[in-house]
Amino acid sequence: MAVPERGARERMVFSAAQLIRRDGVAATGMREVAAHADAPRGSLQHYFPGGKEQLVNEAVEWAGRYAANRVARFLAALPEPTPSGLFAEMVRQWTDEYESVGFAGGCPVAAATVDCAESTASTRAAVAEAFATWTAPVARALTDMRVPEERAAALATLMVSALEGAIVMARAERDVRPLTTVARELGPLLDAAMIQDG
Repeated sequence: MAVPERGARERMVFSAAQLIRRDGVAATGMREVAAHADAPRGSLQHYFPGGKEQLVNEAVEWAGRYAANRVARFLAALPEPTPSGLFAEMVRQWTDEYESVGFAGGCPVAAATVDCAESTASTRAAVAEAFATWTAPVARALTDMRVPEERAAALATLMVSALEGAIVMARAERDVRPLTTVARELGPLLDAAMIQDG
């Protein structure tokens, strides 16, 4: 997740997402976020009067948008888009990261769900919205690939859920095997949902 030039506020949201994906919400402190973002500590209160909860929620929202925006890039990488090809690209983002820099980072949306969904209503709403923001373009892409609309949303949920579970297992095992397994095993099921010509 490369960071382009951003203002202090945007850098802090981005940094919060990066620290949450590595350490979880509980272990991510406001001071660490300011230091990671190379932002003055005093700016935290200015930009995030709602404190850590606001910052976490905005980081989760950013992560949902980031994942949603990646869908178009994944599709562009495919010479002929198929549901299995899209899912393989979604998985490849993680296998590439884990094989090149290790297993330190996971999904910030999943981390916030685990840490806060039961205890913080606003964060539970933010993570639910982030997942919806991510699954919507996946479902639209499937519909564009001739998957019936009534199945596209369910399959998008399956794809995101399988990916999230595989990320957690890959981090636990320090092995990309769960990721490559879900891509291989779900691929035929996803492609079978396409309406065939003729």
